[in-house]
Amino acid sequence: MTYVIAQPCADIKDKACIDECPVDCIYEGRRALYIQPDECVDCGACEPVCPVEAIFYEDDTPGEWAAYREANAAFFAELGSPGGASKTGVIDHDHPLVDALPVQTHA
Repeated sequence: MTYVIAQPCADIKDKACIDECPVDCIYEGRRALYIQPDECVDCGACEPVCPVEAIFYEDDTPGEWAAYREANAAFFAELGSPGGASKTGVIDHDHPLVDALPVQTHA
């Protein structure tokens, strides 16, 4: 099991979760953040600091965002497990689920 970042993160990318993650497993795509499931140690430090409540324990992901469980894992299909988000920087793509979302603007 791992944690999942769902739709509320799209176009916000607050990154408070990145600062809290002790294993550097939260990667940044163009429009959203993604948790590398093989690197996540299930500590849960990221979940309470997310200002838009987009992070869920995998089994607790609301049904409306269930597809994000697969999307988070699939995001790493080509990238694999780089061993630390800080050394990769922004990854110049997103999962098709995120790409298909209308751009969210925030006040």
